[in-house]
Amino acid sequence: MTTESYGEKPVSIGDWILTFILMSLPLVGLFFLFYWAFSDSTAPSKKNYCRAALILFVIGIGLGLLFLFAFGGLALLAGSQAGVIR
Repeated sequence: MTTESYGEKPVSIGDWILTFILMSLPLVGLFFLFYWAFSDSTAPSKKNYCRAALILFVIGIGLGLLFLFAFGGLALLAGSQAGVIR
Protein backbone atom coordinates (compact mmCIF):
# COMPACT_ATOMS: atom_id res chain seq x y z
CA MET A 1 0.00 0.00 0.00
CA THR A 2 1.22 3.43 -0.81
CA THR A 3 0.57 6.65 1.04
CA GLU A 4 -1.72 7.75 -1.78
CA SER A 5 -4.11 4.90 -0.98
CA TYR A 6 -4.63 6.41 2.46
CA GLY A 7 -5.29 9.84 0.99
CA GLU A 8 -2.50 11.57 2.88
CA LYS A 9 0.63 13.37 1.82
CA PRO A 10 3.83 12.30 3.55
CA VAL A 11 5.16 14.80 6.08
CA SER A 12 8.16 16.57 4.57
CA ILE A 13 11.60 16.69 6.15
CA GLY A 14 11.29 20.44 6.63
CA ASP A 15 8.01 19.97 8.47
CA TRP A 16 9.62 17.37 10.76
CA ILE A 17 12.54 19.71 11.47
CA LEU A 18 10.10 22.50 12.34
CA THR A 19 8.19 20.04 14.53
CA PHE A 20 11.32 19.11 16.49
CA ILE A 21 12.39 22.74 16.88
CA LEU A 22 8.97 23.76 18.21
CA MET A 23 8.83 20.73 20.52
CA SER A 24 12.16 21.70 22.08
CA LEU A 25 10.77 25.04 23.32
CA PRO A 26 9.47 24.94 26.91
CA LEU A 27 5.67 25.17 27.24
CA VAL A 28 5.30 26.09 23.56
CA GLY A 29 6.37 22.58 22.61
CA LEU A 30 3.88 21.05 25.02
CA PHE A 31 1.09 23.19 23.57
CA PHE A 32 1.97 22.12 20.03
CA LEU A 33 2.17 18.47 21.08
CA PHE A 34 -1.41 18.65 22.31
CA TYR A 35 -2.51 20.59 19.23
CA TRP A 36 -0.94 18.16 16.76
CA ALA A 37 -2.00 15.07 18.72
CA PHE A 38 -5.70 15.96 18.71
CA SER A 39 -6.14 18.12 15.59
CA ASP A 40 -8.10 16.73 12.66
CA SER A 41 -5.94 18.59 10.15
CA THR A 42 -2.69 16.90 11.25
CA ALA A 43 -1.21 14.07 9.19
CA PRO A 44 -1.75 10.66 10.86
CA SER A 45 2.00 9.98 11.15
CA LYS A 46 2.60 13.27 12.97
CA LYS A 47 -0.52 12.77 15.08
CA ASN A 48 0.65 9.32 16.22
CA TYR A 49 4.15 10.63 16.92
CA CYS A 50 2.79 13.45 19.08
CA ARG A 51 0.49 11.09 20.96
CA ALA A 52 3.42 8.77 21.67
CA ALA A 53 5.53 11.75 22.80
CA LEU A 54 2.76 12.85 25.19
CA ILE A 55 2.50 9.33 26.63
CA LEU A 56 6.27 9.24 27.20
CA PHE A 57 6.11 12.73 28.74
CA VAL A 58 3.47 11.59 31.25
CA ILE A 59 5.46 8.43 32.06
CA GLY A 60 8.60 10.56 32.58
CA ILE A 61 6.79 12.97 34.90
CA GLY A 62 5.35 10.04 36.85
CA LEU A 63 8.73 8.34 37.24
CA GLY A 64 10.35 11.64 38.17
CA LEU A 65 7.81 12.24 40.93
CA LEU A 66 8.17 8.65 42.15
CA PHE A 67 11.95 9.00 42.42
CA LEU A 68 11.64 12.45 43.99
CA PHE A 69 9.40 11.19 46.77
CA ALA A 70 11.29 7.92 47.26
CA PHE A 71 14.81 9.35 47.37
CA GLY A 72 13.69 12.61 48.97
CA GLY A 73 12.10 10.61 51.77
CA LEU A 74 15.23 8.53 52.18
CA ALA A 75 17.40 11.66 52.32
CA LEU A 76 15.07 13.23 54.86
CA LEU A 77 15.14 10.07 56.97
CA ALA A 78 18.93 9.83 56.79
CA GLY A 79 19.30 13.50 57.70
CA SER A 80 16.98 13.19 60.69
CA GLN A 81 18.81 10.14 62.03
CA ALA A 82 22.18 11.87 61.65
CA GLY A 83 20.93 14.82 63.69
CA VAL A 84 21.09 17.26 60.79
CA ILE A 85 17.31 17.72 60.63
CA ARG A 86 15.32 18.02 63.84
